[in-house]
Amino acid sequence: MEVMLANPRGFCAGVDRAIDIVNRALEVFGAPVYVRHEVVHNKTVVEDLRSRGAIFVDELNEVPDDAIVIFSAHGVSRAVQDEANSRALKVFDATCPLVTKVHMEVIKFAQEGRECILIGHAGHPEVDGTMGQFDTSYGGVLVLVENEYDAQTIILSKPADAAFVTQTTLSMDDTSRIIDILRGRFPEIRGPKKNDICYATQNRQDAVKRLAGECDLMLVVGSPNSSNSNRLRELAERLGTKAYLIDGPEEIRPDWISSITSIAVTAGASAPEMVVQAVCDRLLELGAIDIRQEVGVDEVIQFSLPKELRLYPVDSGERLIKTKASDR
Repeated sequence: MEVMLANPRGFCAGVDRAIDIVNRALEVFGAPVYVRHEVVHNKTVVEDLRSRGAIFVDELNEVPDDAIVIFSAHGVSRAVQDEANSRALKVFDATCPLVTKVHMEVIKFAQEGRECILIGHAGHPEVDGTMGQFDTSYGGVLVLVENEYDAQTIILSKPADAAFVTQTTLSMDDTSRIIDILRGRFPEIRGPKKNDICYATQNRQDAVKRLAGECDLMLVVGSPNSSNSNRLRELAERLGTKAYLIDGPEEIRPDWISSITSIAVTAGASAPEMVVQAVCDRLLELGAIDIRQEVGVDEVIQFSLPKELRLYPVDSGERLIKTKASDR
């Protein structure tokens, strides 16, 4: 049984930055540090940071006065930002810069009074944060479109002034179909100059497309609440390859691989490489004889930490959660 490792896989620059912000805050200021929502959607990452002194909360009313609070990589609404400012909380914003880019587009469309469409999944923290950035006082409105049916049936009162943005962690294929429907129905609709699907999401989906035809089974390392990890599993299955989303090696069932000769392993953008390696070790125990990594795409993008955290000298001790596979 051969195992093929997708490349790229695992941590993206935005996730690296978010985890580094929490780690640096803990090292500089000491525990506890409060994090609104899971900083990234991965069980291993969250449990590690919790063991180091991070306290994860759902809302800011759970954060005491004079505390340090970190906003997750998914971004927050204007209301959350305003609440933190009104309480003079010490805030470090771990919002992915690519999500912030979408926020800037939404703010601009709101100020122009446009009828704006957000393509995304209801209830996802990124969607909640983006919708909460839209200021309706200028006369515009932001509505959510989740699928092709929504795109085919949505009614706009001012289609000539319409615009759209997208959640960053969606499937490019699904999003492209929705955008095509919207452009077909509303030819004057405005969108971003560049598609909002993030580079890391696209690269990981492209790797799945390359490997799906070469394997009998694909294992996607990622937590159930990770949007981009779920999209990888769905994409593999759409291409005809059986796929499972797993949080770690303990979830691999021997009967999945009892009669196959090739497995591809990838990981969502919030999944640590250490978990990928543990999955590979488990596959070797179950009979894999060879593990090879595809050449793939080399990701070199990095996002800087907030200036205040960069100013402090910090002991760079060993951490449980490491960065991307390419840094090994």
